[in-house]
Amino acid sequence: MHLNSDHIYIIGCGAIGKALAVFLRLSGRKVTLIRGSVNDGSRKVEQIRVQMSDGTLHEAEVVVSTLNAFPMLNGLIVLANKSFANEQLAVALKNKTGSSPILLLQNGLGVEQPFLTHGFPEVYRCVLFVTSQIIDETTVRFKPVASCPVGIERGNTDCLQHIVRQLTTPHFEFHSKAHIQDIVWKKAIINCVFNSVCPLLETDNGVFQRNEVALDIARRVIGECIAIASASGILLTVHEVEENLLQISRSSDGQLISTLQDIRAGRRTEIETLNFEMMNIAAKMDLSQAVQETKMLGELVKLKAELNLKTNPETLKPEQIAIK
Repeated sequence: MHLNSDHIYIIGCGAIGKALAVFLRLSGRKVTLIRGSVNDGSRKVEQIRVQMSDGTLHEAEVVVSTLNAFPMLNGLIVLANKSFANEQLAVALKNKTGSSPILLLQNGLGVEQPFLTHGFPEVYRCVLFVTSQIIDETTVRFKPVASCPVGIERGNTDCLQHIVRQLTTPHFEFHSKAHIQDIVWKKAIINCVFNSVCPLLETDNGVFQRNEVALDIARRVIGECIAIASASGILLTVHEVEENLLQISRSSDGQLISTLQDIRAGRRTEIETLNFEMMNIAAKMDLSQAVQETKMLGELVKLKAELNLKTNPETLKPEQIAIK
């Protein structure tokens, strides 16, 4: 890691990336937001506002640029882009990062794999426990649910601790966590529920703590996914995952999940790294029959998204909003 560089590059100018940039700037960190939709070398300063759940506003001037404006990225590289762009992004970053660490602020299964496959020397995973939503071009709504754990995929403990210290602010907190894949799987299972049921019902995250029928659907999906987690060596219980789901449902009541936001805006979703990746993992172990409801819900979400796409999916860029 370039310990002598305190520069933080956030790739992805969506709701998560913008909120994080504002909080870091207000804490005195050096931050650049990097867009994925344009790669013309442009650079501008934007006034970005973050609206908290209690109505409090935080705002800061943030430098917004593009990837080809930098021959090298020396510092901490934080990925807040949509995970379906990771393979393309790994190729684009391969000769720009040197030994700089990569931190993925993305939920889902296997999202780190392109960076491991392409040989990035230090790769870290964060599991997000926040909700964030684009209000307009300059404003996002943000609500922390809990401190976000960060763990090692490839790297070392000293770098991990440095990353946590570098990113933590009063409104967006991080902490180090051993065995991050346990939490990755737990949150992925929860997101298989939120990112399928909520978009199909056209409702907010609070539905599971308000409606017993919706909660029963959630329990069945959780049961299916836990069976796959167990076969993969990740030991979870239905009770602990359900309790976590209900906690998130209560704390983000009224908030819209990212997949529903994306569908309404005609954007591609990240369902491939959730329900579909769960299906892929199950298929490799000859357990496809164990995830039939998870599969059906994922397929319905994918179909709904495709019917609402406003543009060719191949033209969508990595910086599409990331609301977790």
